[in-house]
Amino acid sequence: MSSSNAASNHSDERPAARVSPGSLRAWVLATRPATLAAAVVPVAVGTACAHAAGGARALPAVAALLGALLLQVTANFANDVFDSEKGADTAERLGPTRVVQSGLLSARAVRTGVIVVLLLALLDGIYLTSVAGVAVVIMGLASMASAVAYTGGPYPLGYHGLGEVFVLVFFGWVGVCGTAFVQALHVPTTAWWAAAAVGALTTTILVVNNLRDRETDAKAGKRTLAVLLGRSAALAELDLLLLVAYAVPVVLLLKAQSSVWVMLPLVTLPMAAQVVVRATLDTGRALNRVLVRTALLLLAHGLLFAVGIAMGTPAA
Repeated sequence: MSSSNAASNHSDERPAARVSPGSLRAWVLATRPATLAAAVVPVAVGTACAHAAGGARALPAVAALLGALLLQVTANFANDVFDSEKGADTAERLGPTRVVQSGLLSARAVRTGVIVVLLLALLDGIYLTSVAGVAVVIMGLASMASAVAYTGGPYPLGYHGLGEVFVLVFFGWVGVCGTAFVQALHVPTTAWWAAAAVGALTTTILVVNNLRDRETDAKAGKRTLAVLLGRSAALAELDLLLLVAYAVPVVLLLKAQSSVWVMLPLVTLPMAAQVVVRATLDTGRALNRVLVRTALLLLAHGLLFAVGIAMGTPAA
């Protein structure tokens, strides 16, 4: 989900030369497959929280995953269109190919794609509403609006220093707590805490992305926190978010909300240290490799966190 930029730009490969304009491969490229882990992890952790509370249900879990993936793709499509139109994606960009800016797909086609995927997400939401009630309507509509408003609309969040807030809230509390809710029909205490870790770790991807794009974003008038506050502040933000991600499992154990298994994510600490070191030392296109490492860290930490929560003592 930025939410689209949240997990995007994971390599410095430029596959446009191997993709025909308007082809199926162009559409696959537009979905940004490497970003989809950011949609999977909140659902995995939320489902683990529901399981620990004795309320996991398979069909709502699958529907939550489908909805998360559809919203991620919506945000990616919208980001591709709006960043191209606003001048944030140009020939100078340091990340992977964007389909509108490179001419692989027209802006009109991708806008149509946004509508189609949103309609599919709406259908998915109707099912989840039938099993979990009207609260899903509020979460769903807010998520759909924000997926587009991240880079579109009269006040694009990502252009006004609000990208981190958006990712933290929607990939954290909405994603994790919403997934737990549609299964258990309440939000377990564990989910509220776990959401902070997942949201924080997902946000680190956006921070690294914005560190890489600081100069080109400034030229385009995209006022990310890295642009507004500078490189040093962005690196401090990265450190703080990682601290939250690793502190939450400790808190859950100390508060007897889970068993010692919840500490499993701590085995990824060397990966986190590597991300911090490389983000501090690298600049420009070299940060694409740091984005890959950060995405892998999110996936490893998130899945281990889900396993640890699921294996813990069910919450009272």
